[in-house]
Amino acid sequence: MPDVTARRSARSRLSKQPDERRSEIVRATRALVVERGVAAVTVSAIADRVGVTRGLIYHYFPDTGALIDLICEDHIDEFVADIRRWDAARTPGDIDGALLACVRLFRHHLHDKDLFRKDLGRSENAGLYIRFVDRAVQAIVDCLQATTVEAYQRRHRVDIDNVAEVFYVLVFGLIGLVRARPGVPDDVLVAIVRQTLHLDPNGPDSSPTASITKE
Repeated sequence: MPDVTARRSARSRLSKQPDERRSEIVRATRALVVERGVAAVTVSAIADRVGVTRGLIYHYFPDTGALIDLICEDHIDEFVADIRRWDAARTPGDIDGALLACVRLFRHHLHDKDLFRKDLGRSENAGLYIRFVDRAVQAIVDCLQATTVEAYQRRHRVDIDNVAEVFYVLVFGLIGLVRARPGVPDDVLVAIVRQTLHLDPNGPDSSPTASITKE
């Protein structure tokens, strides 16, 4: 152990810009979460991975909880970036195709493909899961409002009131349904979205069939 400690101390003395060191610590934490799960990540493990002292980790972050929150934000940013790519790639007027692609995108991000997502479903991480979903849904709704919703309104002349609230309930519901019943067919999810939002049938000349209005 003395050799390890000596190497770590030597490497910790290497000068790096604060932003660079901070990013390095975050990357190491994310790698450890993927490999070992949230509960197994400690300040000591992060320090070993980065090659610095525990004290330096605490210089940048108060605890592992703050780092896990940043990992959550990274996942949310990736989700939102994919939604923006989906919005840019969809074909105007092809509502069914856009809905199917969006459902598959949601399924991709909600699938337990790494330990972080699996850990979110554990009862001991219930608080973390709630914070993650709350922030993820808000970010997704904000993105959809600024992109897809405005584009749909311009094309189909539909005035949708309470759009944020309706989308908030819809996205929350889709996340819960897919996690609770991962085998639910894509066409069922598409139908739920279409029915909830009263979307027009395919076609550039479709007229609005309904709108979401304030009570």
